[in-house]
Amino acid sequence: MIKRVCTFYFSATGTTQKVIKRLSHCVAYHLHIPKVTEFNFTLPSSRKEMPIFQEGDLVIAGVPVVAGRVPNLLLKFLDTVQGEGALVVPVVLYGNRNYDDALIEFGQIFEKAGMKIVGGGAFIGEHSFSKILAHGRPDEEDMKIVDEFGEKLAKKCLSEPIHSIKLPGEDPIRFYYQPRDRHGNAIDIRKVKPKTNEKCINCKLCAKVCPMGAIDFEDVSQVTGICIKCCACEKRCPVGAKYFDDENYLYHKTELEEQYAGTRRPAEYYL
Repeated sequence: MIKRVCTFYFSATGTTQKVIKRLSHCVAYHLHIPKVTEFNFTLPSSRKEMPIFQEGDLVIAGVPVVAGRVPNLLLKFLDTVQGEGALVVPVVLYGNRNYDDALIEFGQIFEKAGMKIVGGGAFIGEHSFSKILAHGRPDEEDMKIVDEFGEKLAKKCLSEPIHSIKLPGEDPIRFYYQPRDRHGNAIDIRKVKPKTNEKCINCKLCAKVCPMGAIDFEDVSQVTGICIKCCACEKRCPVGAKYFDDENYLYHKTELEEQYAGTRRPAEYYL
């Protein structure tokens, strides 16, 4: 019997959050559970302590896809999840290219913690690098699919016994997706960081929203920590003061837009 519906997600630009919150509230409504317990682990302060899940919990979990995988800088935190007997629904958001092995990898993290996978989904959100690729997604068409998924998931959770499922992807997990230049050489953008132009009004928003705590609060033009290219600082800056000018980064961004912007990848869910 489901006693508690919980969210558990990372969402730098809000696309993952949008899907996870809609799905969790839909499921809770159909299960007649009045409140959703929220765990948002986007900011560094929220990753200091791992919530403990248990039997009777249904956890709707979400992360964005980075290079076809679960973001590697979250793995150390996710490896501490505890949830013996809890049910879980892993969901990944990707920028219209592919989610590769992110969903099966995300599921394996929860299986290791003793949780049962009862559903899963792969949805599309505007690509972190781009304002063109999957622009505006998840949109209303996506949200209708989220609602459909939520209703069916609730019905499954009311049945006995509740069967676990296997999620799509390759096992063993493939290596991270690697962008390449026009000559086929691998492009490495791991050390690329955003820059700040003269439009900056020193509002500090970029430092506040950075999920890695990488932007210096006293001097927001300085990125002193690791940048995961979530682009929260760039997309949420009210005056457009953050930007990237690395040649390889811009080439990869353009290649993604040219290859994938013309196709609408469908949302998928599994029960």
